[in-house]
Amino acid sequence: MSAPPAPSRVRLALILGGLSTFGPLSIDMYLPAFPELAASLGTGPAPVQLTLTTFMIGLAVGQVVAGPWSDSRGRRWPLLMGLGLYVVSSLACALAPSVYPLVVLRFAQGVAASAGVVIARAAVRDLFSGAAMARFFSALMLVNGLGPMLAPIIGGQVLRWTSWSGIFVVLAVLGALLMVATLLWLPETLPRQYRGKADLRRTLRAYARIGSDRGFVAYAVSAGCVLASMFAYISGSSFVLQDIHGLSPQQYSLVFGANALGIVLVAQLNSLLLRWFAPRALLVAGLVVAAVGGLGVLAAVVWGLGLWWLLVALFVSVACVGMISPNSTALALADHGRDAGAASALIGVLQFVIGGIASPLVGLGGGSTALPMAVVIAVLSVGGIATFALMRPSAPQPAPERADEGGGEDGQGALGAGPGLGGGLAGEPVGEVEDLAGQAGREHPQ
Repeated sequence: MSAPPAPSRVRLALILGGLSTFGPLSIDMYLPAFPELAASLGTGPAPVQLTLTTFMIGLAVGQVVAGPWSDSRGRRWPLLMGLGLYVVSSLACALAPSVYPLVVLRFAQGVAASAGVVIARAAVRDLFSGAAMARFFSALMLVNGLGPMLAPIIGGQVLRWTSWSGIFVVLAVLGALLMVATLLWLPETLPRQYRGKADLRRTLRAYARIGSDRGFVAYAVSAGCVLASMFAYISGSSFVLQDIHGLSPQQYSLVFGANALGIVLVAQLNSLLLRWFAPRALLVAGLVVAAVGGLGVLAAVVWGLGLWWLLVALFVSVACVGMISPNSTALALADHGRDAGAASALIGVLQFVIGGIASPLVGLGGGSTALPMAVVIAVLSVGGIATFALMRPSAPQPAPERADEGGGEDGQGALGAGPGLGGGLAGEPVGEVEDLAGQAGREHPQ
């Protein structure tokens, strides 16, 4: 099969954004079905939330394998295999006869989805560095945000015509469409000469090297705490807003979509602010505001301030992800271009393990109180800025910006200009967009 042509920046953002949104999409689309799923399978909130936990654990475990595998085998074929497994596991979830087989199948679905999540991040690191990488991650948030915005709305509408199992059929169809798009339009971003040896000892050494990087751990864990607080909101908000505050599935979907829109808007604001501020400064600002929002959620529940105060505080807490995620990811990956897949995997592991632990905690009080959700969100949000303050990571040394070339962006990656794309990402026109990776030469971080 001939290699796909070099994509435009817009097409690249759409495909990589779609792949990286597999996790949120697989979570958010069936959230409106939680109450119906519990009633249909004859179980309570806690086992239903366990299906969310096992999916996130599968997402984390799968990244441990898929990330290093893509460092040695290239990005494309591990990605295609993951997409195929995702389609099969989604259809199996639709046929689950009870909640505990669904728990197991959701783990398999999470493992499959991990390939899209981890390889999309690694591909961005193949092509970009410095502020350009943070800007492109912000662009991906525009696509990522559409998933959380549209997924619960689509899920709510699907429930009007079919049962919860129909949602998993829709997910299978979406996986198949992304598989076709990858086959047709996503080229290899990691050429053979830059791939590592497929060796367990090398993989373990890479993980040890990345895990011992104080800056990497600080950026990944601080952002992971805030993302885990969002997972707590995702896991608990369906019961809190529908069962306690009386919203319908369609109203809940609109609220959820508004919060996702906040992520998109803040991500685009972040992209604009990166013209004047360093990614590290914007990350700190996002962590501080997220902590304020988390404490606001706790205050709304403890003091009984009502639905609107709770919704505003949740919006502030969730929207900050649009500033925290692009900057923290770019900073964490900055010094690990040679092991971008492994570094991307470790980011995912830290984030989703923390989220997987946090999610079931919001159901400890049953469906009658919002306090567990509020406490978990507040503790994790404050934990994000506290982790950053305690570890005080230094900013990576970015390659110099080049205002005279590549559209004024530092777009160099770690593995040579436009790996796998014939140099087309090295400042030459790529489709309708010029400069995907800048004209600067590649560094080779050790």
